[in-house]
Amino acid sequence: MGILKTIIEDLSQPKSQDPAYRSCVDLIFNYPGVWAVINHRFIHALWVKKWHKLARILAGISNFLTRVDLHPAAVVGRRVFIDHATGVVIGETAVIGDDCLIYQGVTLGGVSLDKGKRHPTLEDGVVVGAGAKILGNITIGKGSKIGANSVVVKDVPPNSTAVGIPAKCVSGNTRPLEHNKLPDITKELLIYLIKRVENLESCGDSKIVLDKKYQEYIKSIKE
Repeated sequence: MGILKTIIEDLSQPKSQDPAYRSCVDLIFNYPGVWAVINHRFIHALWVKKWHKLARILAGISNFLTRVDLHPAAVVGRRVFIDHATGVVIGETAVIGDDCLIYQGVTLGGVSLDKGKRHPTLEDGVVVGAGAKILGNITIGKGSKIGANSVVVKDVPPNSTAVGIPAKCVSGNTRPLEHNKLPDITKELLIYLIKRVENLESCGDSKIVLDKKYQEYIKSIKE
């Protein structure tokens, strides 16, 4: 596919994915993430042709203008939309598939000083909530969702939803990602522990109810 057609797809993303979009004026002045991706198309082409110094210079200029730190070597698929954009960091060996949605403050970072693959891979259709950190050479499976401010350090299976620090997969995959409907696994654990203490102190007959609650908690998470 030609770069012009790819850029036209990039420019169409705010209208199709953001209800706040109103006009082309918005597109020009209020969607730095779109321009960061478009800039990257050209910068990455220079990187592939071994014009590394020029690519790094242009990436620095793009970072200054768009507030997206996107390494020239990173691979970005089609129709990738970085919404709001501020504070997004995408490392050198990161790979982003088609139709991914990334919100502000997201980091696709490394945890190793090795020169090889050390940044995440997002497969097609992944949604990453605001402030999430995905670290290391891990894979986020196709169609998965990462909750806001989660820290992901392990692979996430396709069509899953991961939340928490460190992130765990929870049952169900909300489409689109609706944070108000995600289970609070910390709250569930605390409720279970409180009821367990009450049960131990009272020596009552609430064991069956408590065991049911425990099984619901276990079901809500996957190791």
